[in-house]
Amino acid sequence: MTELSIVVPVYDEVDNILPLYGQLNDVLLHLGYDYELIFVDDGSGDGTQQCLRELAENDPSVKVVLFRKNYGQTAALQAGMQMAVGEVIVTMDGDLQNDPEDIPMMIDKLDQDYDLVHGWRTHRKDHFFRRRLPSRIANWIISTFTGFPIHDLGCTLKVMRREIAQDLELYGEMHRFIPILAHHRGARCIEVATRHHPRRAGKTKYGLGRTLRVVFDLMTVKFILDYIASPMKLFGMFGMACLMTAGFSATAVIAMKWAGQVDMTGNPLLLLTVLSTMVGVQFLSLGLLGEVNSRTYYAAQNKRHYSIRETLNFAEDAGGESIRTDSKSGFPMAVRTRLQRRSA
Repeated sequence: MTELSIVVPVYDEVDNILPLYGQLNDVLLHLGYDYELIFVDDGSGDGTQQCLRELAENDPSVKVVLFRKNYGQTAALQAGMQMAVGEVIVTMDGDLQNDPEDIPMMIDKLDQDYDLVHGWRTHRKDHFFRRRLPSRIANWIISTFTGFPIHDLGCTLKVMRREIAQDLELYGEMHRFIPILAHHRGARCIEVATRHHPRRAGKTKYGLGRTLRVVFDLMTVKFILDYIASPMKLFGMFGMACLMTAGFSATAVIAMKWAGQVDMTGNPLLLLTVLSTMVGVQFLSLGLLGEVNSRTYYAAQNKRHYSIRETLNFAEDAGGESIRTDSKSGFPMAVRTRLQRRSA
């Protein structure tokens, strides 16, 4: 059984593939786990695909996913995590800036009853104004906006349990929100300091142009965290606020009419009443449509808006988890514990 899956998204990294492969093999062979290396090529055009093909031919532990075109790092990570079969999944960049030597430490941390361990590049070796400063500002905004304390959402180096990784649905630039999304699903997360190296070869694929997309994804994540299961809570709140505004302005218009103002044409309060009523009805309609779509989404794809950590004394198909049994007696663990207590 494969115990460890290493997922590495790459794009135009032909000069870094072989050194990274060598570093990973040195670390993983020393760990002694059964492992697989999953390289996801995001439509490279510099010879990276050919290099990966040669690696896969010579080493059966190397698995390669080749995209038809460039879809982005989020799609590459999603594909790799969905195809991984290891009990523990490690994600990292393919540019040699993440250090494979940190993987054993992060796996040890995972064994301390955590579900996801994510890296924090405490001494980041990137240009300050182009990379580090925007990253710090973005991390502060995201942490404040979501209420999730984190220093480095941009670090790809993460170690997580497979059930957590395969429960995530990532789109756009949402790979940086993996710890937040996992935490929302009930995963126990922890951030640890990791090493970071300057880029040796190739060019960075990130720049300030991605900032706006990250802001849009932040709004999406906030909506997912708080309102995806019940959109009416958000749209209904706005709708009722608009209808209350319409009610107050309509009362003022009626009072003005009674006070003797005959011509109400062009009265701003009358216009506000009409506009607020229309917008309020639209918000409530959006909420109802969102509720229907949300229920259709969960029902049609057999998904659920909650996450089960463990079930005891249930059949495997009842809760999605197999019964934990003792290897010596064959008893389920919970039953064996009760028997031991009774005999004592």
